[in-house]
Amino acid sequence: MQRRNTLPLILVVALAAAGCAERSAGPLELKFGHVGAPGSLFAASAEEFARRANERLGDRATVIVFGSSQLGGDEVLLQKLKLGTVDFALPSTIMSSTFAAFGLFEMPYLIEDREHMRRIEEEILWPTLRPYVTAKGYDIIAVWENGFRHVTNSIRPIFTPDDLSGVKLRTPRGIWRVKMFQTFGANPSPMPLSEVFVALQTGVMDGQENPLAQIVSSKFHEVQPYLSLTRHVYSPAYVTVSADHWGRLPEDIRQILADTAREVQAYVYDTAERMETEFLQEMLDADVAVNEPDFESFVAASQAVYEEFGRSVAGGQELLDHAFALASD
Repeated sequence: MQRRNTLPLILVVALAAAGCAERSAGPLELKFGHVGAPGSLFAASAEEFARRANERLGDRATVIVFGSSQLGGDEVLLQKLKLGTVDFALPSTIMSSTFAAFGLFEMPYLIEDREHMRRIEEEILWPTLRPYVTAKGYDIIAVWENGFRHVTNSIRPIFTPDDLSGVKLRTPRGIWRVKMFQTFGANPSPMPLSEVFVALQTGVMDGQENPLAQIVSSKFHEVQPYLSLTRHVYSPAYVTVSADHWGRLPEDIRQILADTAREVQAYVYDTAERMETEFLQEMLDADVAVNEPDFESFVAASQAVYEEFGRSVAGGQELLDHAFALASD
């Protein structure tokens, strides 16, 4: 009996050793998943990160980018991070449903520009919000962006919240985005980004809201005649890893990846600004009717959302006060 049990153990050890040798023969493959379409800001950002990181990693490791929900939507990607089948994800709005305090970035008209976001990142995100993420087994290694969001629809231009009354509006999965548009009078419904084009084309949804980079790369402007430059929310995007699996990487590889991810932020911001100009012109050239809304009416309608966030989220009012205080005079 003892000899019969020993042989399989020897075989198992030998096979494991052979497997390790086989894995060590080539570079470590690190998967980066995001939901952006080709040509989107997400795609450009992740691909630039991979390009720079791979140059520095040499034959030690290779970052491979998968976009357009090839590895699943944001919720699935977060699950795959925990399982170790994906190494990096780029969640945005979904973070507010996973970590309540991240609802701060769902507050309408909170972030005025990217300089304001940099100050919030330094003084609020890293010291106050990041610990909520690490407590659940994730970590954020850099902050990029999704961008300033605008409304498109097939019914009418949006000048005031009253113009959103009854509009069936697709939103991403995020409780505060839904609450905000309900407050504005719309009929919001969360839906995966990959399903939105058909929903707009068939009239299941009247409209949607996204940064220009997502609108154009997803071709929503082909089935949406109206674009209202509401800038109702600025959405950061977070280069996210599993704390457990990240910690198993060699320290020098982790350092290269983390340094590169933070360095790429400047590229992301520059690219986002360029894309905003180019994509707006592309929509104008496509005869989309573009208008600017009455911002004061939207800000006034947003007060109820601020008040609910301050009441219902632990530390919410302090987060709001701090973020508003970091705005330029």
